[in-house]
Amino acid sequence: MTTRRMRGPVARKVRAIGGMERADRAAANHGLPTLEFETGTPYDDYVGTAVLHDLQRPITDAPEELAFLVTTQVMELYFGLLRAEWTLAQRLLDEDEVTGATTAISRSVRHFEALNAAWAALGWMTPAQFNSFRDELGEASGFQSAMYRHLEFLLGNKSESLTRPHRRDPKVYQGLLDALGRPSLYDSVLSLLARRGFEIPGRGDHSAEYVSSPLVEAAWVRVYAEQGSGDELWTLGEALTDLSERFSDWRYRHLMAVRRSMGAKPGSGGSSGLSWLERSLRREVFPELWSARTAM
Repeated sequence: MTTRRMRGPVARKVRAIGGMERADRAAANHGLPTLEFETGTPYDDYVGTAVLHDLQRPITDAPEELAFLVTTQVMELYFGLLRAEWTLAQRLLDEDEVTGATTAISRSVRHFEALNAAWAALGWMTPAQFNSFRDELGEASGFQSAMYRHLEFLLGNKSESLTRPHRRDPKVYQGLLDALGRPSLYDSVLSLLARRGFEIPGRGDHSAEYVSSPLVEAAWVRVYAEQGSGDELWTLGEALTDLSERFSDWRYRHLMAVRRSMGAKPGSGGSSGLSWLERSLRREVFPELWSARTAM
């Protein structure tokens, strides 16, 4: 049985139809698409196109700003999608549903590839073009994205200080504090390994940033040595490695987009800009999946 959860205001509910009705409609239309509807189109009702296209409100008349804004909004949507997939994967891991969790993680790798491809939409932007609207953005910076912060926390990159920009928004701030204190996706992976008999160190403070462990590295070496290709833990490890690699790709493409559009100028949000991104690029997620390869 399928449950339908509606989020936010919806003008009209899309009427469900089954396979037989679809076949009858196709026959009645002689294979052509339906052109008449009682109200608006079901597509617009489902996607919320009126709301979606009303969200692009540039604050300057610079033609480059619309591309910048749309690309940023697309990235935000992918952040939300990735969070949903990783939250699902974490729940399945906690329930020992390893295959289902790996499927969700592998699916998210494809989402990440699409997210990373979005940077290409800004690859043409020169400093002069960015400068044509940058000042009007004020202190707005992608660093302030709460949804992106949720992704970092799920990956184990925890920092209480990075929740502070959101203190004036109680709902968002509390959501980030809750995420900060909960186990990360990788914590759930390591708990699974512990339940399977691997020696895994305890994690007392889930709000602290994850620190690499020789015991965890040894556990992954065993997974790859003893389980072999096709085993569910081996497959999980490879899916996580793919995810870690795509996340590194994201950081690199972000760095290069900034480098291309503004060079080493200070960031809009108060950071040093390029050097801040260079430091973050050196931090790996799921580090033992990489270090274990040296020991294999």
